[in-house]
Parts: sequence; C-alpha cells; structure tokens
Amino acid sequence: MEKTPENLKSAFAGESQANRRYLAFAQKAEEEGYPQVAKLFRAASEAETVHALNHAKIMGEVKATAENLETAITGETFEFKKMYPEYLKTAKKEENTQATWSFNVANQVEQVHANLFTKAAKALKAGKELPKVDYYVCSVCGNTVENEPPEKCPICGNPKSKFFKVT
Repeated sequence: MEKTPENLKSAFAGESQANRRYLAFAQKAEEEGYPQVAKLFRAASEAETVHALNHAKIMGEVKATAENLETAITGETFEFKKMYPEYLKTAKKEENTQATWSFNVANQVEQVHANLFTKAAKALKAGKELPKVDYYVCSVCGNTVENEPPEKCPICGNPKSKFFKVT
C-alpha cells in the first residue's frame, strides 16, 4: 500500500492548522504592538494556505461545485449533530467553561453554514446561481448572515459592529 496518500492527508491537516495558528499569532502580535511581526505571520499563513490547497487538489478533494456543496453540507451537519454535541458534553462534565462556550457557538454556527450550503445546493440543482447578497461574519462567534448584520448577534449577543463583510 502506498504511503503518499496518507502523507498528503497529514500534510494537508498540518498546513491547514498552521494557517489558522499563524493568523491567531498575527492577531496577538497586533494586540501587543508588533505590526511587522503580525504581517510576517499573515504572510506565512498565506503560504501555508497555498500548500494546503495544493495538497487538497492532488488528493482529489476539490471537485465540481455541486459535489463540493454536498461535501460541505455533510461535514457541517456531522459537526452540529454529532461532533460538537459530544465535545460539549465532555467540556461541561469537565467544567471547562471556555471550551463549552467555544464548542456551543461553533455548534450553532455550523448549523447556519449547513443551511446556507443547502440553499446553494438547491439553487444549483435548479440550474440557478444564488441571488447576489453580501455575507457578514461575527468576529466573536463566526455567525454568518446574509445581506446585513443584525443589531445584536443572535448567537453570542455581540453588537453589529463585531460583524465584518466578506469580500
């Protein structure tokens, strides 16, 4: 059995995690007043994204949009129906309130994502593109909304000002 497919999966996971970790490091560097270090972390993060995308393409993970939507729906649905409920149960049992909060908001947002992806899949099946809308993401919990952010995030309760527009 070839080891390269497993190595590609492992490299994809590592590069994806490095991307997110470096973005978190960049935010911290900004907070601490090191804008050039933050820029370096963001540059490295972008490079890790290039690596991860290359690995994903070689593994055959990137397919036609309709298939990609079905994969996204399956993944998001698994997260909000199975993964996060189990993680929440454990975090509550261990009285880890920060993890409980993080898992809870992620769980709620994954359901939002599944619904948005389902809407897109239905449009494609009907031979249509989605109507043109703007998407906004809450920078605190990740809630994703169409058109305009609400005055108060229904998931984490933060104000409209915490949402950013996706370009």
